[in-house]
Amino acid sequence: MADALAYLNRELDSLREQKLFKYPRVLSGMNGPRAVYDGREVINLSSNNYLGLNQHPRMIEAALRGVRQFGAGSGAVRTIAGTMEDHVKLERKIAEFKHTEAALVFQSGFTANAGTVSAILTKDDMIVSDELNHASIIDGCRLSRAQIKVYPHSDMDGLGKALEEAQPVRDAGHNVLVVTDGVFSMDGDIARLPDIVKIAKEFGAIVMVDDAHASGVLGRNGRGTVDHFDLHGQVDIQVGTLSKAIGVVGGYVAGSQTLIDYLVHRGRPILFSTSHPPAVTEACIEAFDILLEEPEIIDRLWSNARMFKEGLRRIGFDTGASETPITPIMVGDGAMAMEFSDKLFERGVFVVAVAYPTVPKGKARLRTIVTAAHTEDDLSQALEIIEKSGRELGLV
Repeated sequence: MADALAYLNRELDSLREQKLFKYPRVLSGMNGPRAVYDGREVINLSSNNYLGLNQHPRMIEAALRGVRQFGAGSGAVRTIAGTMEDHVKLERKIAEFKHTEAALVFQSGFTANAGTVSAILTKDDMIVSDELNHASIIDGCRLSRAQIKVYPHSDMDGLGKALEEAQPVRDAGHNVLVVTDGVFSMDGDIARLPDIVKIAKEFGAIVMVDDAHASGVLGRNGRGTVDHFDLHGQVDIQVGTLSKAIGVVGGYVAGSQTLIDYLVHRGRPILFSTSHPPAVTEACIEAFDILLEEPEIIDRLWSNARMFKEGLRRIGFDTGASETPITPIMVGDGAMAMEFSDKLFERGVFVVAVAYPTVPKGKARLRTIVTAAHTEDDLSQALEIIEKSGRELGLV
């Protein structure tokens, strides 16, 4: 019998020819600053676990407490029978933390972005989106069926021009949404949010920011880019993740009560996907308490990030526009980036190579992320191995 999916082999063969075919490495044990992948102990520079909270004793105990008290699963979709008291408690805690009227927890940051954009807009509306926004925003834009204008990355003149072109949509009584990442996940730069808000409001547009890589990293106690720039009350929709600095899994939307009420009734991930299990919810609640009570963890993250960036630049690597603990090592060629990553792994440093289509062709890189849990010895040893391997490949 013929394989109806055999045509997919053409794309896979192309990936193999370009040396871009890769399976994810397999983790054994905990995801920490040093971890075991594919049976090899390595310094882990590929985790989004910014604050090391996934191994925090309070987090582990909270997750266990959730299982003991409430069982392994929630048993239903939120709008049927799956809304537990802890879900409501977590949402109130997030809203208070973010200084918004309300919040709603989603199953992932991806569903929070895609589910929100696709729910609040129609084909008569328009979206103005930064060209480097996350795939979850892009998918949400497409699902909304709204018109889409993409402006060059962090180009405020381009944003203004796109909004001028969107004016007929507003004049016809429809909506315009300006959406941006708060921290761009592949480059580590911070959105020009004060300028974005100012320009968007001049045109009467809705403003949405995805703070996946800013949550727990930027702002007081890790409140994100809105707090970082003191823009409370000026950003209509804030999306965050519970899967990175928070150390567990999930996403959330924070904003007005009207927004949250609408998403409860129209957000498809809320309507059609089972809610978080108790262990996840309890651990997330604990994480926000830790952010408030142990802010020195964030200070340690930034101290490590500065040390590591300075080391890479001293060696001679191009780290792009990074302003955050996300620090790319720009390589250019995709196959070379893969070879660099493999060589590092063999020597005990795990850094994932990122190539097209995740980033544009010719802009392949290794994406490094340091965490608060790394020691100076971890980072010094990693820098030595990165320098040795980079020189062997002629990258510096």
